[in-house]
Amino acid sequence: MGGCPVTTSTAPTTAGRYEELARQLTGIGAVKRDLARILPPECPPGAAAVLTVLDRHGEMRLSRLAAFMGVDISVTSRHVAHVADRGWIERRADPGDGRCRILRLTPAGDALLAELGARYTEALERALGDWSPQDVDVLNTLLARLRSSF
Repeated sequence: MGGCPVTTSTAPTTAGRYEELARQLTGIGAVKRDLARILPPECPPGAAAVLTVLDRHGEMRLSRLAAFMGVDISVTSRHVAHVADRGWIERRADPGDGRCRILRLTPAGDALLAELGARYTEALERALGDWSPQDVDVLNTLLARLRSSF
């Protein structure tokens, strides 16, 4: 019985690659949820996001903050009220339009961000402690590249 040998390819198809990437990116949500657990109880993820955006992009109006965060302005407003009530940001009148407010980090907000950064760094060091420095560098490079592609 001289049949042809059956060969199977282990190389994923183009569609298969992107399907696997989609699965892996879904798993990133679990990583983010685990990292959110290290936040202090008084600083939920939405509050931390407000502080992070203001730190990265400087003072801004609520509408711009909502756009950066990718959430509805009403949701953003609740997060802003939370962090303002705790003294982590200040809301000042916009000199160009007194009806609007400019949001800005306070020294207390800066201090909290430093604490959050230290917590995140420690958690990542623990979780990736068995990774080589080169693997961490590659992950950083690829995640930055992925983000810039969007």
